[in-house]
Amino acid sequence: MTSVPAPDIPTERTGLAALLTLAWPVVLSRLGIMAMGVTDVIVVGRHSAQELAYHSLGWAPTMVILTTGVGLLLGVQVYTAQLLGEQRETEAGAVLRRGIIFATIVGILTMAALYFGADALMRLMRLPGELGAHSAAAARIFSLSLPPYLIAVACQMWLEAVKRPMPAMWIMWGANVVNLALCLWLVPGTSPFGVQGAVAAGWATLGARTALMAALILYILLWPGSRLLGLWTRAVEGMGIRYWRELLRIGFASAGSLFVETAGFAGMNVIAGWIGGLTVAAFAILLNVSAVIFMVSLGLAAATAVFVGNGFGERNFNKVRRYGWLGIGFTAALLSGVAVIVWLTDDLIVGGYATQPELIALTVPAVTLAALFFTMDGVQVVAANALRAMDDVWVPTLTHTISYVGVMLPLGWWLALPMGVGLQGLVWSIVITSLVAGAFLVARFKWLTRPGAALRARRAGT
Repeated sequence: MTSVPAPDIPTERTGLAALLTLAWPVVLSRLGIMAMGVTDVIVVGRHSAQELAYHSLGWAPTMVILTTGVGLLLGVQVYTAQLLGEQRETEAGAVLRRGIIFATIVGILTMAALYFGADALMRLMRLPGELGAHSAAAARIFSLSLPPYLIAVACQMWLEAVKRPMPAMWIMWGANVVNLALCLWLVPGTSPFGVQGAVAAGWATLGARTALMAALILYILLWPGSRLLGLWTRAVEGMGIRYWRELLRIGFASAGSLFVETAGFAGMNVIAGWIGGLTVAAFAILLNVSAVIFMVSLGLAAATAVFVGNGFGERNFNKVRRYGWLGIGFTAALLSGVAVIVWLTDDLIVGGYATQPELIALTVPAVTLAALFFTMDGVQVVAANALRAMDDVWVPTLTHTISYVGVMLPLGWWLALPMGVGLQGLVWSIVITSLVAGAFLVARFKWLTRPGAALRARRAGT
């Protein structure tokens, strides 16, 4: 059989060197995802604090849907990595085809639900004054970018699973250039289209994500390796249903985790809205800073999942254990350093987002406190992805449900409102929740990879 073109990772690299060779372009790709949001927040925030509040509240339900959709597509990455570990490379293309179909269906359905339900959703949040109406308008525009973005995610995850993350990284940052140009043109309201602020940022996002999708699809179609990986090959008879079953099994469990986690943070955003518009804007900046750092751990989690998935497919227990602990340990060390940097430069970071003195004064102490949860928040997502890559798919979902719905939301509400701690109370609840989730998931990984344990047989069986 003709060999597939060499991956971006040299085959002689093993251990941490191999993990980081895959991780750094994946991390930059995830940071590229976040950079679009950062661009929007900075441009809109410097344009108007009120528009930033509309943007934040309009983005919140979109982010819940988007993150859940990304979780549904994690099966593309995990199952492809497992197939490569089993030396069934020619079946990888069949996984991507189904991933794109799945992404299209999910994208269209969620777009329609949010577009037509935005007003009702904002009323349900009981937002005061015109806050709900303007936020709903922004949400409708953001919803339009869901289908192209989810298709792009499927393509990106597949490229990472076959260890070709570099093209996806460069394409992602090219899309960021498009987003920045569109934001600077549209947000101030000086373009001929009559839009400004949060709604304009939504149109910029749509343009950038459409460009991202088109470029990724074009690259995969032109890449010779896609044919050798079976992109154009009809699935073996009887295997098509199994591909779908594995994609959905992994995807639904991952989506459940991401849904409850993101919904929990969206709920915290609503609590901030009950406190006041300025608190919403401050919490939006805090979440944006935190999300940028979270994208680093998300990239490390994706790289860890690929190597753990390869080891699981090979039935290589030592490889599963080794790469799982490498991912968890390196993430903990890296993010601890990042937390110190944020703690030392909090005023400079917040100053990049806002110019209003009252907004800066409210946000800086919250960002300082947020540095306490960066490490464990990153560790929990790496541990969760390692567990999913070895087919322990539902325990992370249960853990996230208990942590982010059962602990964070009620604790955040109690500290912020009845106790009167305000924004700081919301941050303390995130700190405590991250410790709970991270500690349990790491303990779970340690238990499943303990000496004498055996890898479980795959449910689909090979």
